[in-house]
Amino acid sequence: MDVVTYSQLKNMLSKHDIQLFDVRNPDEYQAGNIPQAVNIPLDTLEDSLKLDPELFEQNFKVRAPGKDDDNIVFHCRSGKRSFTALSIAHQQGFSRARHYKGGYSDWVEQQGK
Repeated sequence: MDVVTYSQLKNMLSKHDIQLFDVRNPDEYQAGNIPQAVNIPLDTLEDSLKLDPELFEQNFKVRAPGKDDDNIVFHCRSGKRSFTALSIAHQQGFSRARHYKGGYSDWVEQQGK
């Protein structure tokens, strides 16, 4: 299953066992984001995933994801862009990557409950 639920996301975040990539635009990310999420706008994702691990780390200040990592999660506002991000990642060989289908909208709603 390629989808991560809110409770799975919370669990992964609490264990710091996640590589969470926010594929929204930088202005959306600045306006509010999920803790530990790294902003890689969707239109730059393909090139970013192709970066040498050292360059990736310099650009994003986090370790580059590995092809076999099972804790890569993409999210956007409502699931459309993260679904696209997922197919880009899968094409690049990140076969175990998933996405948080509810996106930031769901995160804000769930956090408020």
